[in-house]
Amino acid sequence: MAPVPSPVASASPMPTVAGDFGSKANITIPPGQPSGQFVVNTLSEGEGATVAKGDWVTINYTAKDWTSGKDVGSSYDANQKPQLFQAASGQLVPAFDQGVLGHKVGSRVLVVAPPAAGFGAKGNPTLGVNAGDTVVFVLDVMQAVPQDSTIAGAITEPPAGMPQVKDNGKAAPTITVPAGQAPPTDLQKAVLVKGDGKQVQAGQTVVVQYTGVLWSNGQQFDSSWSHGGAQALQVGTGSLIKGWDQGLVGQTVGSRVLLVVPPALGYQSQSQAAVPPNSTLVFVIDILEAV
Repeated sequence: MAPVPSPVASASPMPTVAGDFGSKANITIPPGQPSGQFVVNTLSEGEGATVAKGDWVTINYTAKDWTSGKDVGSSYDANQKPQLFQAASGQLVPAFDQGVLGHKVGSRVLVVAPPAAGFGAKGNPTLGVNAGDTVVFVLDVMQAVPQDSTIAGAITEPPAGMPQVKDNGKAAPTITVPAGQAPPTDLQKAVLVKGDGKQVQAGQTVVVQYTGVLWSNGQQFDSSWSHGGAQALQVGTGSLIKGWDQGLVGQTVGSRVLLVVPPALGYQSQSQAAVPPNSTLVFVIDILEAV
């Protein structure tokens, strides 16, 4: 594949865009051929945080094939949803991956993507993009979550008998398991910080910070803080342990949730890395985004 060109601020001729941030864009292709440049222009600038490399970015998009003049698709269409990805990590085509860098949340951005910044020499037959086509994208930057994000807000103490949690800012919280107390046999959950964001739905991808310890000895066995920060995980589909699916679906973005997961809803009789068989697990989970 050809090297990805660096994006430039402008080129001629340029598509025009009608519509406002937060709605499907109407893209008009000008006469003539595209310049072959990878173009990123700000149509309207937001007032939110600036997207940096590694941030978990949520965008809505509208796309049109410059070469054929056909609409490629839009996340604003029925049964579609925004894209969630890490900026400049290579997860998506460079038009998305690099097109959001340096732009503020709330911005609408026009991207003209030649094949090297779009779908490459092979195109994307599923979307109707032929080999060598230039594609025009309008990106609405909806949210950006840095990898060191955490939940802020007044903390509600867990109920008596549940583990206690000490906030450590931009580090894993300290979780203290009640001494000499038998673990519960059912899922226990407590909302330590109640977020005012949207409700998490089954099938969504959530961006979370989390820390897990064993009830048996209080030892930490996993934490997002120890391997790169905030992680994106799909909930409610069986890809996670049942305790997470049952404990997170229905919570709201911006919440910090304490879960005590019995073995039947965790790893059951199987060992998992540092988790012995039949372990009761304790998690503190910050829900940072849901798409």
